Amino acid sequence: ATLHRMESSTIPRTVRYLFRQLDGRHDTTKDTIETVDGAVDRLVAVNGRPLSAPANQAELDRLHALMNHPEVQERHHEREQADLNRINRMMRLLPDALLFRFEGMAPCAGGQCYRLSFSPNPHFEPHDQEANIFRSMAGEAWIDQAQERLTRLEAHLVSGVRFGWGFIASLNKGGTVLIEQAEVGGHLWEVTRTKLNLTGTVLIFKPLNLQITEERSNFSVVPSHVDYRKAIQLLENSGQPVAPAEDESGPFGHKLDLKP
Repeated sequence: ATLHRMESSTIPRTVRYLFRQLDGRHDTTKDTIETVDGAVDRLVAVNGRPLSAPANQAELDRLHALMNHPEVQERHHEREQADLNRINRMMRLLPDALLFRFEGMAPCAGGQCYRLSFSPNPHFEPHDQEANIFRSMAGEAWIDQAQERLTRLEAHLVSGVRFGWGFIASLNKGGTVLIEQAEVGGHLWEVTRTKLNLTGTVLIFKPLNLQITEERSNFSVVPSHVDYRKAIQLLENSGQPVAPAEDESGPFGHKLDLKP
């Protein structure tokens, strides 16, 4: 039952954090606020450095335009919800799709964690193409003993995976997936780090190379009455971030000081 507790919450919430993404070509950091109307973000750094004045003004102009076009935010929110539903559906399959084995206790951020190993369940029959990945996935998982939350999952592909009978996409053996989550305050659990290292093909011949690292940090709770328009105002009023000091560290070794 504890394996289900990595699902993203469907309860409306308002939380703010820094979101940094590296994909081999881009390194961006966004000040992000999740609201009942969906997430709103402001680009605040590229390659660990604050935006230039023109780029910062372009972000403010984009936010101002979003304020006046709620239909754009509504479409964005619908895509977010679709992604959230898909992730939760996949997470609910874990206890049936994988076979778990208790390997002992291990220290973790919250105190002690159960350490489990897992391998594909040969009797699992996926109901859709996405779930095929579980038939090739093995690795380890850590569950917080006190709160019964999945805190870390390390997986690798023990065989290749085909989606759409191989005509749409395939993933090569040896790819890895890392997911971490933690309590960020107020009994709120969030995914704090994901790392994908996957190769394969799309449409038979086009190479697929996913080298993506995402990290969320600097969490804070935002008043529950904040909707997407008020979130935009908060982001606009944050001011332009100052350059990080050399001896300061934050996500991926940088600290952004969001001056009011």
